Amino acid sequence: MPPSSSSLLFSCGRVPLNRSELRQFATRLRDEVANGRAFTCLVTRDAELRRLNLQFLGHDYPTDVLSFPTGARDGALGEMAISVDRAAAQAEEHGHGVDDEIRILMLHGVLHLTGMDHVGDGGRMRRVETRWRKTFGLPAGLIERARA
Repeated sequence: MPPSSSSLLFSCGRVPLNRSELRQFATRLRDEVANGRAFTCLVTRDAELRRLNLQFLGHDYPTDVLSFPTGARDGALGEMAISVDRAAAQAEEHGHGVDDEIRILMLHGVLHLTGMDHVGDGGRMRRVETRWRKTFGLPAGLIERARA
């Protein structure tokens, strides 16, 4: 696979998702948000996010999205993992579809992969996420919901 090609991998069983549209969205994220830099995104279940969260961050619980940036200035951005179970619960809580929630999580994850961090950045990541969310026609993002 060429280095400029992003991958969206599904390891979540027969969960009803529009995989084709999510792959197209990953391409838009790569092209528009990540300036052509590729990333890999795994859409999986709570059990895998819990395992990754424990292994890499020492937290023994599932989370919605984890990002693993490469730290490189060129080439691939890194990898992220999204829990379809957390996405489904959050989508229901906020009144939109699971596919939209996965898009929100992918956007959030890509921003982290580009080096942004909403902890202590004075609201910069929130502003950028809000602008992209509006561009893509997505419901309120993670940072906005956390502030509400």
